[in-house]
Amino acid sequence: MTDYYSERLSAERLRRCYEIAPPRVKGYLAAEVEFVTRRVRASDAVLELGCGYGRVLKALAAHARTAVGVDTSYASLRLGRETLGITPNVRLAQMNAAALGFADQTFDVVVCIQNGLSAFHVDPRTVIGESIRVARPGGRVLLSSYAERFWPHRLEWFQLQANHGLVGELDPQATGDGVIVCRDGFRARTIGCDEFLALTSDFNVQHRQIEEVDESSLFCEIIV
Repeated sequence: MTDYYSERLSAERLRRCYEIAPPRVKGYLAAEVEFVTRRVRASDAVLELGCGYGRVLKALAAHARTAVGVDTSYASLRLGRETLGITPNVRLAQMNAAALGFADQTFDVVVCIQNGLSAFHVDPRTVIGESIRVARPGGRVLLSSYAERFWPHRLEWFQLQANHGLVGELDPQATGDGVIVCRDGFRARTIGCDEFLALTSDFNVQHRQIEEVDESSLFCEIIV
C-alpha cells in the first residue's frame, strides 16, 4: 500500500478527522496524551514518530526541554509549523520512522501513539528497533494501539470519517476483529498484548510493560 497519510489523509483532512471525533474518541485521545506527558520530565528531549500536524507534539513540548516531530507527509508538517507557531523548543522533520536520521542515544523519550505502528505500514519491529536505538540508556519508548474493548467507538469514528469523505467507504466484509478496511485502500489493524511482547522480545532492554489506559488504548512501555 502507498503512504496513505502522505497522499490521501494529511494536513487539513487529517485535522478534520480529529475535529469530528465523537466525545468518547476525544476522551481516548486526551487520555493517551495525559499518559505520555506524565512520563516526560522538564529536562527531557522527546521524539514523536508520525507527528502529523503537531496535535500531540504541542503537549509534549509544554512538558519537555525539546520536542522533535517526524512524519512522512510534508503537507502535514507544513500545517504543523503554522499551527505550532513560534515554539522555540519544537523541531519538525520529514522522515521515515523505520529509518531515523538521528544518532544513537539522542532522546530521553520516544513516542509512537494512536496505533502508529499499524498506520506506518512498515515492519513494526524495525520501527521499534529504531526507537530503541535513538533512546538514551534509561530512556523510555512509548507505543500504543487500540484496546479491544474500544472497537465500537473506533468503528463509529471511522464511519464518521467515511461519511465526511475523509477516508473511503468502509468495506463491511473485510472490517472486523480489530481491522478497519476502506474501499480506497485504507487498512489499519491493532496490536494486542501478545504481539507487543513478541515484537519487543528480541531487544536488550531493562523493562517492558503492557498497560491498558482508559479502556481505549493498549500501551507498551519500554525502559531502554
